[in-house]
Amino acid sequence: MITQISPNPAERPARIANVTRNTAETQISVTVNLDGTGQGTIDTGVPFLDHMLDQIKRHGLFDLDITCKGDVDIDDHHSVEDTGITLGQAFAKALGDKKGIRRYGHFYAPLDESLSRAVVDISGRPGLHMDIPFTRAYVGKFDVDLFSEFFFGFVNHAWMTVHLDNLKGVNSHHQIESTFKAFARALRMACEYDERALNTLPSTKEAL
Repeated sequence: MITQISPNPAERPARIANVTRNTAETQISVTVNLDGTGQGTIDTGVPFLDHMLDQIKRHGLFDLDITCKGDVDIDDHHSVEDTGITLGQAFAKALGDKKGIRRYGHFYAPLDESLSRAVVDISGRPGLHMDIPFTRAYVGKFDVDLFSEFFFGFVNHAWMTVHLDNLKGVNSHHQIESTFKAFARALRMACEYDERALNTLPSTKEAL
């Protein structure tokens, strides 16, 4: 059933979702409110990932509660990838029928010498396209290869197309963080309601 979106924000349905994902490698719980104020608690067991998820929460103005118990004694890989998967599932669930959303979002975010661009399409077609010329393999103990694993997990389960480009940068911490900030703002824009088209789907196919 497709609901009617009220012009009064106070009368709109809550876009909140909770998803749990339990495997032999990770136990994850994610709650997301797309129309939040950037509140919530994040604890994945991977401190650098927590720092990046905080960028999504604060700059996207999404309320996020995320917990992950994973086999980080082996490697951070499963926790990072599975958190991306579960967060993507939560966004897809919270977006519902996608009626009235802007669908597209884009943003440029600088962080000192680094400049990154993110473009998001809530298209129903998962795809990740990244061009991030990392200058080193690790940021602290965080393997930069896991950066793409997180986003592949997210887009494949959120059913979004995402382009991420670091246009300038020599500090890998700055490259990653500016990309997450740009992504958060672009995702926020794409998820927002389009006040001029509240009761239509932003697609000539009439399906997303």
